[in-house]
Order: sequence, then C-alpha cells, then structure tokens
Amino acid sequence: MGGRYEPHMARSVDIVVISDVHLGTSACKAAELNAYLKSIDPARVVLCGDIMDFWEFKKGWWPASHTKVVRRILKFATNGVPVHYITGNHDEALRKYAPFLLGDLRLSDELQLELDGCKTWFIHGDQVDRRIGTSWLLTLLGTWSYDGVTWATDRLNALRDFLGLPLIINPTARFKRTWAAGHITRFERAMARLAQENDQHAVVCGHIHVAANKELEGLTYLNSGDWVDSLTALEYRDKRWEVVRYSELVADGLIEPPAGLNDTVAIQGEFAA
Repeated sequence: MGGRYEPHMARSVDIVVISDVHLGTSACKAAELNAYLKSIDPARVVLCGDIMDFWEFKKGWWPASHTKVVRRILKFATNGVPVHYITGNHDEALRKYAPFLLGDLRLSDELQLELDGCKTWFIHGDQVDRRIGTSWLLTLLGTWSYDGVTWATDRLNALRDFLGLPLIINPTARFKRTWAAGHITRFERAMARLAQENDQHAVVCGHIHVAANKELEGLTYLNSGDWVDSLTALEYRDKRWEVVRYSELVADGLIEPPAGLNDTVAIQGEFAA
C-alpha cells in the first residue's frame, strides 16, 4: 500500500551512493533523481562515477532538470555535507584534476572509509574492464547503439505522454539483463577480487548499471545501479547497506514524483532490474 508523501519527512541516511547518472544525455532521469535527493537528509554523499557524461556533451543536451540535480548536490556540500565525486569512464576528463578539495566537495578516483570496523572501498569500476576483456571499442559501440534506441524511445514516449498514454521503458534495459548476464557476473567477481587484493572488506561501485548487495569472494560487493534504467541508489544506515529503488519509494509514499510524468510500463510485461 502506498503512503501519502509529506514534504517535511526527509529520511535520514548516514551515506547515500549514486552513480551512472549520465547528466548531459536524454537517457538521464534527472527529474526523478532530484525528487529522490529531495527526499533524503544524508550525512555523506558519494557520487560513484559517470555523474556527468562528457562523451555526449557535444550534443548540447542540458535541460533545466539536469541543472537542478547539480544544484541539489552542491546544496548538500554548502550545508556542510561531505560530497565525494569519484571519477568514472564517462567523466574521466576529471581524473587529471584529482585529487581536488573545495570545501566539502571532494574529487577523487577512489575513496576508502572504515564503516563500523569494515574497510570499504568506493570506486567506479571501469578499472576492471581489461581484466574481463571489455575493450574500449566495444564499450564505445555499445554506447552508440544504446543511444540510438534511447533517442527513438524518448521520441515515442513524448508522443505517448502527449496522448495521455503510459510511457514505455527503454527496451535495451531488458536486453542488457539477458545478453549481458555473463558479462555482469564476470565484472562482479573481478571487482570483488580486486577489492580483496587491496585488503578491503567491502567494495562499492557502479559502471554496469546493475544494483547489487551480495557476498562475493569473501567480501561484500555493492553496486549503486544507475539513473538511466533502474533508478537505484545505495543507502547506509543503522550499520547496514540497502539497495533502494525509486519506484518502490514512490509506491511507499516516501518520494513525491515529479509533476507531468506518467506511470512507466515495460515492453512485454513488467521489467525487474
């Protein structure tokens, strides 16, 4: 049963982790992300890579909703909340400036924290691509094909929204979960092994757009998912991690959804991330 959203009821979390937002692309669900960020009161924010998509900046796509996300994140920092921006492959241009500190906004390629006795490593995850045989060219080709389908889906959804019809989920989301299942497994295990080699108890990453909270290779593997397909984040509170999903938070009345957005339905049945 969904609850009634109360604007003043921001949830307190010790750490929130988001990744793979891809600001600057039409696939980014910036309005939904901003609604999520408004619903929480974090003690620390970790941006785990690919927040900005510099690969797509030349297209000049930057609507007001993307600016609102940036302002929301900067508001956390100006209010004394540590914000850690960890670089990813789509915003790797920032790596030449890391590490960098400006007040409570911190830019770095990785972050290590000890959380209740657990050595926890935050890193985007593209660092293991070579380990599992993912070439830069294959990644680029995948991005181009994904962008093409996303562009077509966005135009179709604009028409459906105008007609008052429910929106459809980008069909590449389901494709990624089936065709890329083996790749996801290899990535998760390689990431966990790399963290183990670095004497960590837990690793928090992004990159593959698949949220997770599981035990692998003798440690805790966590992935914050994305804000393109699954709309997920990681929250740490009461000494435990949890994957949170935008759709579930809206259904529970913990987020006020942005005005003007229809309910989204999946192609050929319900999609589960």
